[in-house]
Amino acid sequence: MANSLISVQIIPKTKELEDVIPFVDAAIAIIDAAGVKYKVQPLETTMEGELSELLLIIKKMNEKMIELGSVNVITQMKILYQPTGISMETLTEKYH
Repeated sequence: MANSLISVQIIPKTKELEDVIPFVDAAIAIIDAAGVKYKVQPLETTMEGELSELLLIIKKMNEKMIELGSVNVITQMKILYQPTGISMETLTEKYH
């Protein structure tokens, strides 16, 4: 079982104030390519996995934003680290 959940919101600043949705789509593609369990929400995406792996994914997301032309990137995260194991379902099962 995974030991962490990270909810992440990435906010790229573009040079010409262009639409940031393609940038966000590229960030989500990095999560998808990493093969971790994730769920896209309207304002953030939650990933499930090992803490060190998820933090590396977030690093790659930030680097991709700069590669695509962002001037800078704000990344907001919420981290739940539970060495005994945690899943998204554990936190939300009573709502389903």
